[in-house]
Amino acid sequence: MSSSVYARIRNNPQFTELVKRRGRFVWFLSAIVFVVFYGFVMAVAFAPDLVAMQPFSGSHVTVGILAGLFQFIVFWVLTLIYVRRANGEFDALNKQIVAAAWEEGK
Repeated sequence: MSSSVYARIRNNPQFTELVKRRGRFVWFLSAIVFVVFYGFVMAVAFAPDLVAMQPFSGSHVTVGILAGLFQFIVFWVLTLIYVRRANGEFDALNKQIVAAAWEEGK
């Protein structure tokens, strides 16, 4: 693509909207990751007795192990949510922006 096409893309109000929406969404997901991860770290640091509890009698599984596994599930789900939205909403808007930029250049 030429620099004039890039300039038309950057000047498109839909592009600005795409950047804002995607940025807000990414920051929202990042905040969830931050809370889940650092919540776990803080629980280990300040509530070791809670993390060491065994929810099932006779088992070696602890609340800490379950919480750690829960993190992986949360992060996979958040990744799935982002990929679905990126492949759907964000990519569709991106294609519209690029198509409009090419049409303006003709």
